[in-house]
Amino acid sequence: MRNNDKYVLLQNPWILASFYISLFHHLVSSDSPYSFVFDSIALDCGSLTDTREISGRTWKADTNSNFSLLVEHNNASRISPALQPPLQAIPYGTARLSRSQFTYTFSVKPGPKYVRLYFHPTSYSGFNNFNTFFSVKASRYILLSNFSAALHAEALDRSEGFFREFCLNVEDDRNLSLTFTPSPDIPDAYAFINGQPNKDRNKYCFSPHVSINVGGKFISPQEDTGMFRTWSDESDHLTVAGSSVPPANTSVELSFTKIPNYTAPEDVYKTARSMGYNNTINQQYNLTWEFKVDSSFIYLVRLHFCEIETVIQKQNDRVFQIYINNQTAESHADVIYWSTGYGIPVKKDYAVLMGARGNEKVQNLSIALHALPWYMTSHSDAILNGIEIFKLNSSEYNLAGPNPDIALMSPPVPSPKSTKPNTRRTKIGAIVGGTVSAFIVLSFLFFLIFRRRLKIKDSTSSDGASWWGHFSITSTNSAKTQGSTLPSDLCRRFSLAEIKKATNNFDSIFIIGVGGFGNVYKGLLNDGATTVAIKRLNPGSDQGAHEFKTEIEMLSQLRYLHLVSLIGYCYEDKEMILVYDYMARGTLRDHLYKTDNPPILWNQRLDICIGAARGLQYLHSGAKNTIIHRDVKTTNILLDEKWVAKVSDFGLSKIGPTSISKPHISTVVKGSWGYLDPEYYRLQRLTEKSDVYSFGVVLFEVLSARPPVNRSAVQPASLAEWARQCYRNGTFDNMVDPYLRGKIEPDCLRKFTEVAVSCLLDNSVERPSMSDVVWGLEFALQLQETAIKRGGLPTEIDINTESSLKGYSVADSSNDMSSSTGSGLIIGSQLSGMTFTSSDEQSLLSNSSEKVNSGVIFLRSPTQQGDEKHPFSLL
Repeated sequence: MRNNDKYVLLQNPWILASFYISLFHHLVSSDSPYSFVFDSIALDCGSLTDTREISGRTWKADTNSNFSLLVEHNNASRISPALQPPLQAIPYGTARLSRSQFTYTFSVKPGPKYVRLYFHPTSYSGFNNFNTFFSVKASRYILLSNFSAALHAEALDRSEGFFREFCLNVEDDRNLSLTFTPSPDIPDAYAFINGQPNKDRNKYCFSPHVSINVGGKFISPQEDTGMFRTWSDESDHLTVAGSSVPPANTSVELSFTKIPNYTAPEDVYKTARSMGYNNTINQQYNLTWEFKVDSSFIYLVRLHFCEIETVIQKQNDRVFQIYINNQTAESHADVIYWSTGYGIPVKKDYAVLMGARGNEKVQNLSIALHALPWYMTSHSDAILNGIEIFKLNSSEYNLAGPNPDIALMSPPVPSPKSTKPNTRRTKIGAIVGGTVSAFIVLSFLFFLIFRRRLKIKDSTSSDGASWWGHFSITSTNSAKTQGSTLPSDLCRRFSLAEIKKATNNFDSIFIIGVGGFGNVYKGLLNDGATTVAIKRLNPGSDQGAHEFKTEIEMLSQLRYLHLVSLIGYCYEDKEMILVYDYMARGTLRDHLYKTDNPPILWNQRLDICIGAARGLQYLHSGAKNTIIHRDVKTTNILLDEKWVAKVSDFGLSKIGPTSISKPHISTVVKGSWGYLDPEYYRLQRLTEKSDVYSFGVVLFEVLSARPPVNRSAVQPASLAEWARQCYRNGTFDNMVDPYLRGKIEPDCLRKFTEVAVSCLLDNSVERPSMSDVVWGLEFALQLQETAIKRGGLPTEIDINTESSLKGYSVADSSNDMSSSTGSGLIIGSQLSGMTFTSSDEQSLLSNSSEKVNSGVIFLRSPTQQGDEKHPFSLL
């Protein structure tokens, strides 16, 4: 790809990722795959003579050198030593400063160039460090914009100096120009630079954000592999350590057969962090790191792996899950599978879109590892050796992030003419200040008391005070609600007039569903431009009032692809109404039995189950607090126009346990007959595994197209009990929906029923997590799709039910019920020679009605073998 400009940062991230992968593949296929040579230019800005570091690297002076320096106005640029010399004199000891634009031009070879800009934000002669606001550009690409070195140094706590790194491509005119421009809107603003080493880079790095030696020590630039990276330890980023340990093996002989040996220092691969030695505890937490990143950018996340513990020698010895920003990046991470052996380093690349979130300048990017249960791997453990994060340029050719929000810094106060204190003035000032402060505080207290009494008076005279119970909502038209615990600032509050207009005064022709809460109407807002679902509480329902409040509190704070979105609510004239996104295809049950809808194919049923499972997975482990749904069933799994499954109805939901010491919450038993967890019913102890049980019932509903309770059937009335009976007798083929007979690959059916039965285990501790369920269903879908690609499916179903579930106790209670949530279909498409798969049902090439603000793109280097099951994918 050619561009008329000299420097190509590649505005399209997919093209960029493709070029990066292709370049890397070319390098590792060369005659010298594990070494590289580059030309290096280290410029000590402001220096009059060449200098040499202790490490041996020579820094060229930027005066009387071979490098071109162009200043906008003659004599506008100056060189100056720092008034307060830094500890590291090279390159921070001198600087070039200017209140006018200046440009450095370097004659370099074509190709990718690695640029590092050094800054020591201190005061220089005639320049105050509080006025350092400037931009740096390379052609049309913005590296820094209105950049304040002083603000960044204070936020980073690096007063001795810091640097910013970039990678850009120079085309065949062989000139690299860097232009520094003081911000025009800041009085006396100036630009400065202390040093700038430029060197050939044999792969794109974009703007390196951080390099972490996980479980290991700090690695200096001189100890790097020739790329002068600083590898920090993990202490500032490890947020959930749990019982993890940092294993190290300095004697292991590393074999760089999968990646070049300059990818990371050997010390990175000889140290690591794993979750520990207790398999049970390992499954109860996520090993987590967090990083502050700028909003509205794509970040390339590189994870380094190497198995260095002698007990891990073969595939499936240690298999785990990887989450990036609470989304599944790898559901079956097996380092031995990727690397093909012990002591062989590998890396995995993921691109993460950090979308805009209100006015937040920075966000947390999280990386979490979760251990799979013991029946899916020899060791319920996870491992990570290193982390690198790179910022990719935006579509506006921009790599510049905002300045940090910190308290305004004040310049040093000039010395007073007289150092003798005025005691009398000090005393008078203290007295006056104290009196004024006391008056302000007392006035504020009186105001609060008066406001509180007025509020109580208003609420007691309200029509809704007697029946609303322990929480109240004022009748103001404001979107915000005073005197309410409801998060009305997170969703819209509709007037009753708007709701009546949307439903033609609750015309029965608009009713699309009836439930325990009340009727559900199809509504038209914004003069018919927006279709919504409107759920109206039956008047006078005390239970409904509590569920109404719970649903608003829960859903207003949750936004996820596989959860129904709450648009708003209405509370007026004793009416309690919820407004949701409209789900065009209704409930999952509408497509299984007692319906005029045509039956859906097995692949589509699997997709729906995966989508619902991912919704529950997010509730259990992705949200801020664990949320237990408590009413998982096929009527609470809704389908949009594109068949994307979304979990709904959070009226019975509960916040889960907050400590490992008490892994359950005691509560009155609630739920739906046929789906209720028998252990929860017996012990009145609620955990997220109660949702897992209910989801198991949903899975068998999907397989059999039969209700959870059927008293007229010959087989047991409880679907869950019938499933157990079929498991014991090896007759699962009797459960299959007649429409599906001959259309399910036997291995797929075996895996599906294995997952579903494990959800129904009597002991909740033995049930899988929703993350495990998602993985199992995705694997079942892969088996089905592989069989189709091979050229067809068998006409008979022959299931061998001797599975890995031997040893589990399966309850015989006829009261067992189960329900599930699901996760989305993985869709493949081709783009720029790369394959992208989307688990959120959205192709990068399609227009979606739902705006996606963040996501994860999974990239795989074609040089790594054994990745056939891990294509590029987008979440």
